[in-house]
Amino acid sequence: MEAKQGPANYEEECSTPTRWECRIPAVSNCPPPPPPKKKKAVSSGKKREPPKHGYFQPPDLEALFSVPPRREACV
Repeated sequence: MEAKQGPANYEEECSTPTRWECRIPAVSNCPPPPPPKKKKAVSSGKKREPPKHGYFQPPDLEALFSVPPRREACV
């Protein structure tokens, strides 16, 4: 048998697959949305008490935030 050349051969040999394995599956139902998150309890307006031993105050903390003196521009 000889293979045909041209458009006639293309139309005869190529077709859409019709087997059940090749079919697009039916649309399934989507899962329900997740439940809403529980809201955090609102504070009752109480202020926190300071730490028993006080806040940590390193001796060089101010050096980190100090502004160096500005240099004068040359005239």
